[in-house]
Amino acid sequence: MILIAVPGESKEEKRVALSPESAKKFIAKGCEVVIEKGAGKRSDISDEAYEEAGARITSDISIELAKADIVLGVNCPNSDHITSIKKGAALAATLNPTDDLDKMNELASAGISAFAMEFMPRITRAQSMDVLSSQSNLAGYKAVIDAAAQFNRAMPMMMTAAGTVPPARVFVMGAGVAGLQAIATARRLGAIVTATDVRPAAKEQVESLAAKFIAVEDEEFKQAETSAGYAKEMSNEYKKKQAELVAKHMSRQDMVITTALIPGRPAPRLITKEMVESMPAGAVIVDLAAERGGNCELTQPGKIIEHKGVTIMGELNLAGELSANSSSLYARNLLAFLSPFMVEEEKKLAIDWEDELVVGTLICRDGKIVHERLIEGGGK
Repeated sequence: MILIAVPGESKEEKRVALSPESAKKFIAKGCEVVIEKGAGKRSDISDEAYEEAGARITSDISIELAKADIVLGVNCPNSDHITSIKKGAALAATLNPTDDLDKMNELASAGISAFAMEFMPRITRAQSMDVLSSQSNLAGYKAVIDAAAQFNRAMPMMMTAAGTVPPARVFVMGAGVAGLQAIATARRLGAIVTATDVRPAAKEQVESLAAKFIAVEDEEFKQAETSAGYAKEMSNEYKKKQAELVAKHMSRQDMVITTALIPGRPAPRLITKEMVESMPAGAVIVDLAAERGGNCELTQPGKIIEHKGVTIMGELNLAGELSANSSSLYARNLLAFLSPFMVEEEKKLAIDWEDELVVGTLICRDGKIVHERLIEGGGK
């Protein structure tokens, strides 16, 4: 029988890697599921809910980690948990590999087969496993809700006997999953929405949500997307032209949501101090790239600050603030990824090491770092 163990997360993390729904489905596939006592509390999931789904609760997860075939996590386990996991076990979590190579080497040294879920290839059959998309979707929604809470005016246009309240103007920078959800949410709240992105395909997506697209649409812009659908790093010349356009546009915006990220690299700087100072008093910036240094020059990761009347929100892990939803979606991503490798008749795990999803996410195996990106970065 396949034993799946789920340790609790750090006190900063509200999400959990397993939902009762997913636990029940794993058990139906012939797995035994054990979860650390209280692990789901911050996602409003009680131990009793897990037990009703058929999972077992433990007060000493280390004992279970030493026997488990699969370990599930939202984030990389701490060092104590890593030393407890048995050699050859599979770990599926968001591992932040490029920023914490020492931890990846620690996983390799422990003989763990570790899968970084954020490295999931963006191909059609992996859509149900894409943790970045499921979590970014929620983050984009929460960014607008948080901005609206900070904003001291109404979002939609309102007509009263005393006069008309104009609608808020919202500018979304980066039209990936988070950006598109931010656009949709701001439109639902009645704002006038504009958006920008360096990927040509984003223009049609933005306009389909009844928002206006803002960008320098030159020849470089037409080639600004990788085969995997990510944004390319733009030339300094293009960045200058785009910055001039954005600076002019931002001076009239009430809210700005920034979402621009380049995988494995610091977040590109899109908003300067001067741009912030050009915005009207009471304006709000929500920087969803704060965890990677921020798209705004003034962003302080993990903090909400005010600069000359403009509020800049650099809160981390916004998806985690919607922990009940984000945990449920994340658990489904893990279930979709692992299910094809479970042989129900024999109740065993049979990972296809040649599968492109495995190759794309596998960080280490048999004591060695095996992912190309990390080998180039100095992994052992």
